[in-house]
Amino acid sequence: MIDGTRMSETWDSVPGLIPNMSTVLKPKGVFLPHFLNDAYTYTNSGHTAITTGVNQPIDNYGDELPANPSIFQYFLKQSGKPTTAAWIVSSKDKLHILANTNRPDWENTFQPSVNAGVNGPGTGYRMDSLTLIEAKRILTTYKPNLMLINFMEPDGFAHAGNWDNYLRGIARDDRYAKELWDFLNKDEAFRGKTTLFITADHGRHLNGIDGGYMEHGDSCPGCQQIYLLALGPDFRRGTVETKHTLIDLAPTVARLLHFSMDSLVVVPRVDTTYVTFPADSAQAPLGQDSMRLEIVMDTTVLKARVIEELFK
Repeated sequence: MIDGTRMSETWDSVPGLIPNMSTVLKPKGVFLPHFLNDAYTYTNSGHTAITTGVNQPIDNYGDELPANPSIFQYFLKQSGKPTTAAWIVSSKDKLHILANTNRPDWENTFQPSVNAGVNGPGTGYRMDSLTLIEAKRILTTYKPNLMLINFMEPDGFAHAGNWDNYLRGIARDDRYAKELWDFLNKDEAFRGKTTLFITADHGRHLNGIDGGYMEHGDSCPGCQQIYLLALGPDFRRGTVETKHTLIDLAPTVARLLHFSMDSLVVVPRVDTTYVTFPADSAQAPLGQDSMRLEIVMDTTVLKARVIEELFK
């Protein structure tokens, strides 16, 4: 996961800043140029979509758990493997939330191992070079079956208004993506039987929209348009023009690792009601209408679908 990159600085201007992904890795895999985050274009929501298969609004500061269990929890429960068989390795400490859910029947169960931020939740972000080192250490030590890696530098530098470092972050993460793929193919435990998905959680505003590259979070094409590059022995090679979205990654991972996901999921919805208080009410002394917000959990069918076009 390369956090918060715009297409204009990546796949719309190749090889440019991403020569490794565009000229070395792409010919070995499947590229989806019409891949989208078509819902909530923030870090925690984008990552939650990937790991649960559900688009949901969620606090972006790391204070709220996803409403549904993750691919990590499904995998660990159904495989019977230890917690070290699944990992979240993240430059952003706040993404520790991806290891758990607030759904009562799953909360605090079958959680993956987490290596996030400088030293866990609340310790701040770390540089992507250190995250790559940690990912390789964990892969070497534990030989996990499932891992999510978050590289944050493009997003972090963009929010800081540092254009040059935003570009450098993209270029560095491009190198790290190839370094990771090369590492996997040199290790006998992973060579020839490992899948790598490379994507982004969201894009960034187009120039002229609400701060341009420094921000994101709406439905402008710059925020929604991302990409997917998929490599692995189960996949064909080439380009798939079909539209898919972030939520489709979860059932695709489930197909690869032979576990199932619940067909019914919950989606948080903000319910707005208006209450008129009597004129003598202490709550509203002038008798005006009061707006009350309540989070309602709607049950719906899982809409995510396997990206069938990837497979041979």
